[in-house]
Amino acid sequence: MGLLRKIFGPSRDEIWRQLSDEIGGEFVEGSFTRSSKVEVRIKEWLVTLDTYTVSTGKSSTTFTRMRAPYVNPDHFRFSIYRRNIFSNLGKALGMQDIVIGEPAFDDAFIIKGTDEGKVKQLFQIAKLREMVQSQPRIHLTVKDDEGWFGSEFPEGVDELYFRVAGVIKDVDRLKSLYLLFALTLNSLCHLGSAYEDDPQVQLK
Repeated sequence: MGLLRKIFGPSRDEIWRQLSDEIGGEFVEGSFTRSSKVEVRIKEWLVTLDTYTVSTGKSSTTFTRMRAPYVNPDHFRFSIYRRNIFSNLGKALGMQDIVIGEPAFDDAFIIKGTDEGKVKQLFQIAKLREMVQSQPRIHLTVKDDEGWFGSEFPEGVDELYFRVAGVIKDVDRLKSLYLLFALTLNSLCHLGSAYEDDPQVQLK
């Protein structure tokens, strides 16, 4: 174990236990069918950090994700991710890209949303933009449920959702991601697009 640790560094579980201690969360040991996870409360919202693997025939990809269901009274949804050659192609084909008026930020990210005004209000928050920019890879979105194999949400409940390929074992990056979730959820409350009520959802 000592040699492996020297070669590969601390394990995911070691790092995630440390994260859990630092943010006041709970580390939940994994099993044969489920990965380990970290759960932490932000007011009435439960934020869950875990991994999952997608198999594509001969290969598979593991993703790190963070999720937080919440009551969404006006069904406002958005997605933000870093701009690349493929996203620029999508824009050329007519994909919506909301410009918030911050040139450096607008150049770096694609933002889509159901309410342009609220998207601009949300990303006018300088601290929120700073936290998004601190993530080297990011896809942050609001989803209405998790599809066939995930959790189904009651009417009026959506989920703040982050996903990235690979296993994140950088405790500072994970802590920054957790703080991004906290600020986003609180900001959505101020916009009238989230309630502090318990959404009564058990994530799978």
